[in-house]
Formats: sequence, C-alpha cells, structure tokens
Amino acid sequence: MCGISGWIDFSTHLVNEESMIKKMTRTLLHRGPDSEGYFISKHALLGHKRLAIIDLVTGSQPMTRGELTIVYNGEVYNANELREQLKSLGHSFHTSSDTEVILMAYVEWKERCMEYLNGIFAFAVWNEQEHSLFLCRDRLGVKPLFYYELPDGLLFSSEIKGILAHPAVKTEVDAEGLAALFSLGPSRIVGHAIFKGIKEVKPAYAMIVRKDFRKSWQYWDIESKQHEHSEAETIENVRELVTNAIIRQLISDVPLSTMLSGGLDSSIITAVAARQLAKEQKTLSTYSVAFEENDQHFMQNSFQMTQDEYWIGKMQQAFQTKHRQVTLTQQELVEALEQAMRLKDMPSMADIDSSFYLFCKEMKKEHTVALSGECADEVFGGYPWFYEGKKGTLFPWLRSTKEREQLFKADWQKRLQLPQFMQSTYEEAVKGMPAFLGSKEEQERQQLFYLNNQFFMQTLLERNDRMTMGASMEVRVPFADHTIIEYVWNIPWEMKNSGGMEKGILRKAFQDILPKEVVERKKNPYPKTYHPKYTELVHQRLQQILRQKHSVLHELFEKEQLEQLLATNGQSFQIPWFGQLMAGPQLIAYFIQLHEWVEQYRINIITT
Repeated sequence: MCGISGWIDFSTHLVNEESMIKKMTRTLLHRGPDSEGYFISKHALLGHKRLAIIDLVTGSQPMTRGELTIVYNGEVYNANELREQLKSLGHSFHTSSDTEVILMAYVEWKERCMEYLNGIFAFAVWNEQEHSLFLCRDRLGVKPLFYYELPDGLLFSSEIKGILAHPAVKTEVDAEGLAALFSLGPSRIVGHAIFKGIKEVKPAYAMIVRKDFRKSWQYWDIESKQHEHSEAETIENVRELVTNAIIRQLISDVPLSTMLSGGLDSSIITAVAARQLAKEQKTLSTYSVAFEENDQHFMQNSFQMTQDEYWIGKMQQAFQTKHRQVTLTQQELVEALEQAMRLKDMPSMADIDSSFYLFCKEMKKEHTVALSGECADEVFGGYPWFYEGKKGTLFPWLRSTKEREQLFKADWQKRLQLPQFMQSTYEEAVKGMPAFLGSKEEQERQQLFYLNNQFFMQTLLERNDRMTMGASMEVRVPFADHTIIEYVWNIPWEMKNSGGMEKGILRKAFQDILPKEVVERKKNPYPKTYHPKYTELVHQRLQQILRQKHSVLHELFEKEQLEQLLATNGQSFQIPWFGQLMAGPQLIAYFIQLHEWVEQYRINIITT
C-alpha cells in the first residue's frame, strides 16, 4: 500500500516545482514510510510514498516504461495470472511487482485495463508523449483518490491533505459542505469531499485529462439478474467465492495476520486463512481489540449483545492461532481523537476511529498486513435495519436527525436546511440504483442494500483505509471482492436470511468448518468502550473547548443545547446517532474533533 500525488498543468512549466510535489507527497508519509520517489517533467509532477508489501527490492515507484509513468496505491490479487497472460501477448517484465502488471495492462488494453484487475487500487498513468493523464479507482472504492481541478490542469492525491498542501487550494467549507457534514456525517456523498472544490474519483470510475478534454465514466456496476440457483447450489457458490477471495488476498512478502472478533465474518476469514497457512506448515497470527475494565462496565443493548472474548477463545482453540488481545486505555482513546481526525481530514467516527487506529499501531509492531471481515454485513444483510425496515428514516443508520438539527442556532438551521439536504441526497442516490427484478417489497429491501453500499459501506471502507494506513499498515477486506458482490446482490432475501438468522446463507456456507457456537452467535459490531472514565474525559475536554470564545462551536450551536449535552452526557443520544455504536459519549467526542478540525486546518466557513 502507498500514497500517491500529482500536479498536472498544461500551460505551466513544472520542472522547477519539485519542492511542491515533495511537499504534497510527504503529507502522506504514514501511507508509505519505506521509500519515496518522484517523476518530474514539463507538464507533470508525480509523487509516491511506498509501504513495501510485494517485490520489496524492485517494485519502486513512480515506474516508467517508454512514454508511460504510473503511480499506484493498492494490491492486485490476480497479478500473477495477468502477468502470464500479458507475457503470452508479447510483453516482458523486469520486476515481480503488481505495479508493472497494471502498467503493462494499460499498454495492452488502454482505458479498459482496470476491467481485468481483481483487487483494490487507485492509480494514475501519465503519457509523456500525448500529455494525458489517466486516473482510476477500484470497483468498491477500497482505495481513495481525490482531485482538484485547476484552470488548465489537475491536482490529485490519496488523501485530501495532499491537495491542501498546494497553495492554489484554500481550506474553505461552504454551506453545502456543512450540510453534508452534519446531515449525513460521518458518511459522505460519494464523489464529494467536504472541502469546497475538492472531489473524489468515484468507486468504479475512471478519468482522462488532457489539455482540452476531460472525461469521466463508470466502468463497472452491479447488474440485476434472476437468481436461478437452489439454496444448496447458492451455499456452495457463496462458499467458493468467499474462500477464493480470502486465499487470493493472502499473498504477501511481509508478515500477515487476521483481525478476529469471534463474530461470523472475521471467524470465516481466520478459518480459511489458518487452514491455508497450515498447508505451508505456518501458524496464523490473530488479533483482537478490547478496552480496559470493559468487562465491569459493559452494557448489553440491541446492537451489542455480548463481548467477544468467549468466541475468540473458541476460534483460537479450534485453529490454534497465535492470538494477541490489544487492550486500550480510556486516556489513549481521547488522546488519539485528534490524530484520527487528521488522518480523515475531517471530524468523523470519534473513538470508533481512534480505537481502530491505536489497535492497528499495535498490530504493526509485528505485522504489516492483516485481513478484516469488514463489508460482509452490507453485502449479506447483517445490520439490524435490514430486519427493522426504514421506520420513517431515509438512511436507517442516521438516527436522531431531528435532535441533530436542534443543536444548531436558528439562523444556521435556516442556512443548512438539513432535512431537505438529506431528502435530496437520498432521492439523487436511489436514481442510480440498477433495476431490480422482484416484488415492490423486494425492491424496497434491495434499495436498502444499494444505499448501504453507497454510503454506510463507503464510510467503513474510508475508516479502514485512513486508520490502517495511518499506522502504516495494510488491512484487506475479502468480502469487498467484486465477484462476491455481483453474485450476492441477486440472491433473494429469504435465501440470504436462510434459517431466520442474519446472513443465514453465509452461516450455512461455512458451518462445517467453524465451531457451532460461533456459527450461531448473533451479530456484534466492532467493540467500543463503556467505561464512565471515557465519558468523563471527553466531558472535561469539551468543557475546556467551550471556554474558548472563538471556538466554532459557539458560532454554529445553541449554547443551551451544548450545556444540556454536557450536563446529561448526551443522554438524548442514547440511541446511536450514527450506525450501531455512536451514542452520547461519541457525540461529545465528535464535537471535540469538530473544534480541532476548524482550528488545525484553519477552516474558512463561507456563509454566502
């Protein structure tokens, strides 16, 4: 995994701007601490920070072959097969890196090259002869790619901070950006950053940029088809697709591990990986995260029924993994809130982000690559809202919408129009849903799957990328393999929900290799702290911030609302205001991140 950046300008000579591309690229140091490289030409500057995973010796970037130069972030899991195919077509290779495979694929298939790739990727190819730039992002958007259009060129980067390092870009946020931040946050509208003028290449999209020509297009989408397989056939197909995806993603020239919560998804990945490594007489390392004294303060609720230790023990015993539990303190969680915000370049999931970042920092001490069970719930229907229905909300993971709006001062409520913004975002999103075959009820549920993929899954993938890369670690997500997505999309709900349990078809697909108790375990989300000490610490920090008269919190929010939030420790947000975990204490932490974001990034809020 890596960080990439670039500055293209068709009217300016850039050969003397090497210091600027270095400045942009070095904001991405955490994404690639192993090495850096640059390409300098008249109209193009490209930068690369490398986290070496495959071909540690000869896989450096930028990589140039003839008139083409590539910078790339990601992993192509079918690189070996593609290399052989390209060799048969007459291409020769000088490295064993997947970077060269992508570059030769571009030579052979031009703007259709990404259709041949199985993996996670964001890359840019500069054609020095034609003075053209090709940008592309993987099908599910696992790897990020942002850009900013100049009058006669373009800036791009793996993270927003890389673009903000350029003097042409101002840290401005307008009313539309604020409305998106506060009505949809921590999720974002795909293709849009919160900062004015900064956009992202959408998942499954590519772009061509030339002096007088710019084009963007979607190269992949889910296709609705009649599902013709029996349940037994479907179970077998799901098992094969998931197993193949996991095995493909075990490739690495550095130590590899899995994240293990004892839930269904991480247990499937751990089981397949452990069995595969055992064939090579290797032992799989597994990791879990916990919080100090959580066993004393854990509160069962409809989202989180149990803690993880018992089921982790069952898996560790069954597959003889080398397991380590990382236990985080409340103080660490609070201190890492600012770093988590900086990695995201915006306020986001508070301690859900900071805990994941700290977890990965500990894993990185021994392992650079890990596999995670992320995305299975979006693909197979594991979240409570698939069973509860919408209950009047457009995005069921966005709760307390009215309470959110009431936090604002009256004039900001009028400017932002949060309910209307959410409604228009929803209506625009569902327009893009592929036609679905089935009854009205089935179409409504399928719409929920589509919205999960477009918003909730993107939020978790963004969290996964920023927090793991913030720890200079690569975490892969086998359930986001597009071959799985394509197949499972068309499985009827009653089959997905086989046996009356969430992700029933997935449970049946792997029930013979997992401990029975793990197969039957009710879904639990990523863990969070329930310790009152954490609430006390974020309460104290927000109180300190509110003593600062210049804080943006005073400009945007009603004083009485903030005081009530503190006085009750967010009791009005005991139902999570986002997803399954973010309740009152996380909202207080979110306000801390918001304040620090505006201060540290020197955000200029445009009110007109």
